Amino acid sequence: MTNPEWRFVHKISTIFVYVLLGIGFATCSTDPLVQQKLDRVLKLPGQTFNVSFAHYAGYITVNEDSGRALFYWLFEADEDPDSKPLVLWLNGGPGCSSIAYGEAEEIGPFHIKPDGKTLYLNPYSWNQVANIIFLDSPVGVGFSYSNTSSDLLNNGDIRTAVDSLAFFLKWFERFPQYKGRDFYITGESYAGHYVPQLSQAIVRYNSGLTEKAINLKGYMVGNALTDDYHDHLGVFQFMWSAGLISDQTYRRLNLLCDFQSFIHTSSSCDKILDVANKELGDIDPYSIFTPTCPGNVSQSNRLLKRINRIGHVSERYDPCTKEHSVVYFNLPEVQKALHVDPARAPSEWSTRRYISFKRYLNLQFH
Repeated sequence: MTNPEWRFVHKISTIFVYVLLGIGFATCSTDPLVQQKLDRVLKLPGQTFNVSFAHYAGYITVNEDSGRALFYWLFEADEDPDSKPLVLWLNGGPGCSSIAYGEAEEIGPFHIKPDGKTLYLNPYSWNQVANIIFLDSPVGVGFSYSNTSSDLLNNGDIRTAVDSLAFFLKWFERFPQYKGRDFYITGESYAGHYVPQLSQAIVRYNSGLTEKAINLKGYMVGNALTDDYHDHLGVFQFMWSAGLISDQTYRRLNLLCDFQSFIHTSSSCDKILDVANKELGDIDPYSIFTPTCPGNVSQSNRLLKRINRIGHVSERYDPCTKEHSVVYFNLPEVQKALHVDPARAPSEWSTRRYISFKRYLNLQFH
């Protein structure tokens, strides 16, 4: 069997050849600068205030043959954007929308009020210090799409890195003012895979050029999912150290559960997980000091048994921000303002698309 890391290198090398031959990324018939202007977002529904920064949203086609396109939302820095670096933010999952979580709940400038229709300005937005771009990745997440249905069943770390590299090679053509700009890749959760893998892809791509195509300066990941054993073990270590589960339950978890994989648990492990769930009680295990959103407690607790699908972890004060995003981004007028193609928009937009973990081929980092 071919080593997955070698297949990753081979994929990146193949992209490099395609670019040199001029067949990997077909040029858009629209002039890039014209398309940049078309992507400019003038004002959003529910935006009752003016902002001093420009922002852009739209699609970049990353594979012409299958019709795969990734959706982005760029916010220029609030002050002096020409001198500020470009920062990419990726949420995890796999399957969580960076638009929903990263922009609307965490580090973006526009957050959503409980009515699901009105925006307010986040005083802690990262665009106070950088130009920040949120990317819905992999294909099928958020507003990103593919014209080939099988693409949605065959997502994986390798193709996600390949598509993300293809995205930025074309995006920099649309936004040439960012070429050569210091570029940082950031994210959380399953982005513990996305971020270093995309960084590696960029480094390998640049190594074949006399001048760097992308001026990657560094990356950082918070709450990174890296490998099964340490990720799974760490959750229960945290629960125990925070006093959320008893000493006895913690000892039995270590004795009865295989932290290497929770995809196929034993009956004895299932039983002790049930005990841990009961001891955890009606709290949000992702934010233990804040209130829970009504109706979401049981769903949150069930994550203990679906730990192999670790997703979004949020430091939020409003426990229902996800629900606000669902309402807002499903509004037709919002999708129109963000240049979402109505023919490609999901029938019901959601903050997370559940990707089959068995089909999602992933590389472990040790």
